[in-house]
Amino acid sequence: MANPNFIDYVKMNCRSGNGGPGSAHFLRSRMEAKGGPDGGDGGRGGHIIAKANKQLWTLLHLKYSKHVKAEHGVSGSGSLSTGANGKDKYLEVPLGTIVKNAETGEFICEITEEGQERIIAKGGKGGLGNNHFKSSVRQSPKYAQPGEEGIEEWFILELKVLADVGLVGFPNAGKSTLLSVISAAKPEIADYPFTTLTPNLGMVRYRDNRSFVVADIPGIIEGAHEGKGLGLRFLRHIERNSILLFLVPADSDDIKKEYNVLLNELGQYNPELLDKSKILVISKSDMLDEELKDEIKQDLPNIDFVFISSIVQSGLMELKDLIWKKIDI
Repeated sequence: MANPNFIDYVKMNCRSGNGGPGSAHFLRSRMEAKGGPDGGDGGRGGHIIAKANKQLWTLLHLKYSKHVKAEHGVSGSGSLSTGANGKDKYLEVPLGTIVKNAETGEFICEITEEGQERIIAKGGKGGLGNNHFKSSVRQSPKYAQPGEEGIEEWFILELKVLADVGLVGFPNAGKSTLLSVISAAKPEIADYPFTTLTPNLGMVRYRDNRSFVVADIPGIIEGAHEGKGLGLRFLRHIERNSILLFLVPADSDDIKKEYNVLLNELGQYNPELLDKSKILVISKSDMLDEELKDEIKQDLPNIDFVFISSIVQSGLMELKDLIWKKIDI
């Protein structure tokens, strides 16, 4: 089953606060019954702000927050007193979140660093008090500006998993098994397609206390770029990975053909994915002898490759060395 706690897509209505109106107040005191204008400005309306939180890994907490509102600014008052700003509304999101306008598809921002904040809906400006409108010919203006209205828009928040390495392969290629033996991650493993329905992240320890992050993402099927299978829901997570690790089992009918199908799906979805560093991993290679390996090597694509077996844990250190070499370039 899919993990119900992993939510990577949320559509929500956000409304920033209205600016407070300026004041049309006049100075009144025991010493001065009819003083000049001293109306203060209205306060700014509250912003809607997306804020990074590295402790989060899903948008689940925003799933039922369909309508989010910031506070309105407070009216200005006499003695040139400015009204208080409306309280901002923060949307805490995991690293790797993209915000887009739901109506136009316009890209607003992406959140990639801890503590990063981006205003996605600005609060309205506060109106000017009547003090701003006095002049030599108009010494007692009886009007002030109203506050500017806030913004109301529908936004889409999409999470793209942040990892150094993305595991790419057909369903049941052995991606989850590999992740489980090279990291502390415990993904669901079974001998049927689409065991992995949500991304799994694993921290892989390397030499000299170094480490890197690997993402096991739902398997590709032919036509995934058109939305078949898990389709686009899967493919957007690949965009974040700096290295793509193509996993093809040794018992595949045609390893090179299978690799080319996977590569084509990525290219059809986003041609920029083809520029990423790539490694071909032939899994389940414990069933091969050296003669078969030499035969297979003759027909492999012209990229870095390694034979591994997650079951007998062979070739894993060689794979880590190759990954680190590409990370450290």
